[in-house]
Amino acid sequence: MKLFSVAALLILIISCNPSIKNENDDFETPFEKSDGFETATYDETILYYKNLANKYRKISIQEIGETDSGKPLHLVTFNPDKEFNFKTIHKSKNIILINNGIHPGESDGIDASMMLFRDLATGKIETPKNTVLVTIPIYNVGGSLNRNSTTRTNQNGPRAYGFRGNARNYDLNRDFIKCDTKNARTFTQIFHLVKPDVFIDNHVSNGADYQYALTHLFTQHDKLGGTLGNYIQNKMMPELEQKLATKEWGITPYVNVFNRVPDTGFSQFFDHARYSTGYTTLWNTLGMIVETHMLKPYKQRVEGTYELMKSMIEIVEEDQSAISSLRNETNNNFKEGSAYPLNWVIDSTKTTTLNFKGYEGETITSEITGFPRLKYNRDTPFTKPVTYYNYFKPSDEVTIPKAYIIPQGWFNIIDLLKLNAVKMGRFDAYTTISVESYKIKSYETVKTPFEGHYIHYNTTLDVKTEKITFAKGDYIIHTNQSAIRYLLETLEPQAPDSFFNWNFFDTILQQKEGFSPYIWEDLALELLDKNPDLKTTFEAKKTTDTTFANSWYAQLDWLHQQSDHYEKAHLQYPVYRIIN
Repeated sequence: MKLFSVAALLILIISCNPSIKNENDDFETPFEKSDGFETATYDETILYYKNLANKYRKISIQEIGETDSGKPLHLVTFNPDKEFNFKTIHKSKNIILINNGIHPGESDGIDASMMLFRDLATGKIETPKNTVLVTIPIYNVGGSLNRNSTTRTNQNGPRAYGFRGNARNYDLNRDFIKCDTKNARTFTQIFHLVKPDVFIDNHVSNGADYQYALTHLFTQHDKLGGTLGNYIQNKMMPELEQKLATKEWGITPYVNVFNRVPDTGFSQFFDHARYSTGYTTLWNTLGMIVETHMLKPYKQRVEGTYELMKSMIEIVEEDQSAISSLRNETNNNFKEGSAYPLNWVIDSTKTTTLNFKGYEGETITSEITGFPRLKYNRDTPFTKPVTYYNYFKPSDEVTIPKAYIIPQGWFNIIDLLKLNAVKMGRFDAYTTISVESYKIKSYETVKTPFEGHYIHYNTTLDVKTEKITFAKGDYIIHTNQSAIRYLLETLEPQAPDSFFNWNFFDTILQQKEGFSPYIWEDLALELLDKNPDLKTTFEAKKTTDTTFANSWYAQLDWLHQQSDHYEKAHLQYPVYRIIN
């Protein structure tokens, strides 16, 4: 009893004495404690959010899934209503999802988000009524744990930071479609759980030198399409720029140039589906990447990221109903039978003029190599009109099918579709159906590996309609669903980030059966004797194609491909389209 009284007395003294408090009560971040020179470690970051959630019930932190490092991802949510069921949240509010530390050397967003969530929890900044904020504190956990002070050669601070590659040395900002990493698979799980209306991915640039500390990279508006694309280009982006200008933060579109002064113009970076905002766009999420300038002081970059995210909350708060209706409207734009663009090129007939603030540069002789090199001069800043190529037009389109059919043996594809919440059915008996089928006509392949793949490009197809019998258990996937854009971008082989181009179907590119020339010679003679038209075509080809005429093997191989002996699986793309 005496011990209890002493303990109670101590608690009373501590609670009544304002000079005695928990060291975490003020929630000063490692960034702030170091006067803007340091970024929080992984352990510091997670502990910070756990302490914040323990004190403020408006904040929730949860572990989700796995990463290649062996540690889970965390999801932190701020909702003043203390409601953390995302289905319930979506009934009345919009959601912003912020991703940090995909490249942990680009740590600005990690520190900015810690301060932002604290200031929302403590009421230092106005609490949004219609917007819930969600963040992945550090996405690339393995890269964050691989801490150093040297690998960001072009960057001005912080003192120590993480590494770009993850625990298996993948660049996670190239993995959103192929999902080679556990990180990407868990992000997919998070994305379809949260279903964000707006997505922000915080980065640091690596390119030209100029006056801005902040640049933005919104998802390309033509690709986003329709009224939603118009909104992001003509409403959301200008509003963000204006709000930041009012706070005396200059910002410009991401400067997509290297090794030259950007005064002669530059193009918008096109975010293919492999990138974070390219992926989130497939579900009509309004996406943007923040790119702070690598040579600006770390403190300035973090504070700028903070103000940008704060401004974006204000915009989403103001435009809640418009954003929701525009997203729904855009999803209805993609329907069976309509054209869907797969590849894009710059439309140089339309441009935007930026009043760009840069630095003059000159070409001087390198003291190391003796060759010309670029030298920026920060003593000679300029402000001048610069042409910005931010309009794109389709260069390749496909008609949206009613459905796709995928044989069940391609379980690796099926697993990714399931991961992405694609709705699928299965044949309950052997079924013969008329489908559109693809034969791979040509493709090119990179000469060096890229993110663990020798990816294909410039893929072309031969298309035909035929009746095929599918087995019980094969999958039929109708396009009339929210995943329609994801299906088109991954299952159409000519799409830049299709599963075919990422090597998921490479087994069809290799013949499994062949011929022995001494046997096939005699059979080929019989084939020509029985098919006069084929013989005529064969002789004509020898006349017009010198390379073919000079290769006995090419001639025999060509004849073999025209015969019943040639395997049907070679170059046959095993995903079929129902057009009706």
